[in-house]
Amino acid sequence: MVEIGIKGKQTKIVDDTNTAEVYGSGDIAVFATPAMIGLMEYTASQSVAPYLAEGQSTVGTVVNVKHLAATPKGMEVWCESTVTEVDRRRLVFEVKAYDQLGTLIGEGTHERFIIDKEKFLGKTYSLLERI
Repeated sequence: MVEIGIKGKQTKIVDDTNTAEVYGSGDIAVFATPAMIGLMEYTASQSVAPYLAEGQSTVGTVVNVKHLAATPKGMEVWCESTVTEVDRRRLVFEVKAYDQLGTLIGEGTHERFIIDKEKFLGKTYSLLERI
């Protein structure tokens, strides 16, 4: 059962796979905003995964973050997430990202929704029948 206060932490190295140049979100070789958001979503999803029932997962529905500082290739970054609200299947997280020096590089909120994987995928892939 997912409860308020569950925390998560994930780390990553800024490298040639997650720069603004690669993501197309800019033309500079620094940690991309979409990569930071991906790290935030991953951290949040992994933090609650052990508390879900078999066959359940979560999907991201809202991201509201600020990217506060640039991070160069070669530096480690990490994200910390905390569940701040649980409304039935809707989960709200506070997310914060830091660089290796401890500088806050991004912060905000992220919402996820608990889903039944089989039902979700069935509904999603039934869209192909409409093409």
